[in-house]
Amino acid sequence: MRILLVNTSEKIGGAAVAAGRLRVALSTEGIKATLLVRDKQSDALTVTTFTESLVHRMRARWAFLLERLAIFLGNGLNRQGVFQVDIANVGLDITQLPEFKQADVIHLHWINQGMLSLGQIKKILRSGKPVVWTMHDMWPCTAICHHAVDCTAFHQGCHDCMYLGAAKGKHDLSAQVYRRKQKCYQEGNIHFVACSEWLGNHARQSGLITPGHVHVIPNPISLDNFKPGDVDQIRASLHLPIDKRYILFGAVKTSDENKGVHYFIEACRLLKEMPQSQKDQWAVLVMGRGAEELLEAIPLEAYSLPFVTDSAKIVQYYQAADLFVTPSLQENLPNMIMESMACGLPCVGFKVGGIPEMIRHQVTGYLAEYKDAADLASGIRYILEDTQRYRQLSHDARAFVRKHYSESVVTQQYERIYQLAIQNK
Repeated sequence: MRILLVNTSEKIGGAAVAAGRLRVALSTEGIKATLLVRDKQSDALTVTTFTESLVHRMRARWAFLLERLAIFLGNGLNRQGVFQVDIANVGLDITQLPEFKQADVIHLHWINQGMLSLGQIKKILRSGKPVVWTMHDMWPCTAICHHAVDCTAFHQGCHDCMYLGAAKGKHDLSAQVYRRKQKCYQEGNIHFVACSEWLGNHARQSGLITPGHVHVIPNPISLDNFKPGDVDQIRASLHLPIDKRYILFGAVKTSDENKGVHYFIEACRLLKEMPQSQKDQWAVLVMGRGAEELLEAIPLEAYSLPFVTDSAKIVQYYQAADLFVTPSLQENLPNMIMESMACGLPCVGFKVGGIPEMIRHQVTGYLAEYKDAADLASGIRYILEDTQRYRQLSHDARAFVRKHYSESVVTQQYERIYQLAIQNK
């Protein structure tokens, strides 16, 4: 069986990481898997892209800019929401590539920002190739948004989109794209895969998708790569004080409002004011773009970790910490929680999206009430203040990942979906 995975980027973003891990996991199980990307960032032989010519690079760039321009025009010349939505009006043709022609199944992942247009997806469906589409956010089941928040318009037909500001209405850009998606999806059977039950439930309610074509399979992770390490040695190598208990906060872009950094800062302030004896031993590690800018705002002793894409270095960051905090306001199935737990870190996060499916309250971490900084602080205390409890949480966190997210477990589930797609093409 030959699988062609398709994603916009090879390494940047959670979907890219997940698609890359699935490629490796499938190959380990003897399935021939190739990852096709627009933006290639390594020399891996099973990761391919379009020709690296100047013409290709310009075409990809123009596809991205033309889509942004169309959103800008459709939003009444207002910049609001321009980078919060995608309309997939332009893209690249993958159907003529040899990797496409040789594949038994086309497995789409995150294909926005000029990678594939709805017209190109329609062409893929018309080719007769079985299509599986892993949803890393809500975009495949809505018109234009990646996170619908509390909006349910996509259940019947998107309109009056909150991301379009003054240009929203019954026949706005979201309504137009919703109708285009309907026509596109009617060209063939797509087996949609949600990474979490939370997203799967949203997809089943969408007027765009047949409920029976929605499956739930988590992203895989290698427990050989993500695992606990020698804490003292790693902290020394990172030039960190060895005798601290480290609270890790991280995001690709730490200033992203959806990552909830303000709630984390407030939780740190509350921790500093609490009358406990251990708080002087606690410190914060911040990893991601913009980490250094956050240090002054964090009331506890804090250290920044350079932004990297090298997985071995990222593993060291987790191994140097004691717990991971994710105050995200919108999430599907965060890779960082999975990675942390695989490294034996209990996690603290809000009850939102797919997070409750990963953090089992007071078993693998602590689930705080949504947007409640005080409860976030309570969760951090709960994990760090009792040594025996901490050891049990750490053990159970890694055991949970092994049971639900290990490569072999996830690959077996995808094999069944691939066979089903081939039978129903």
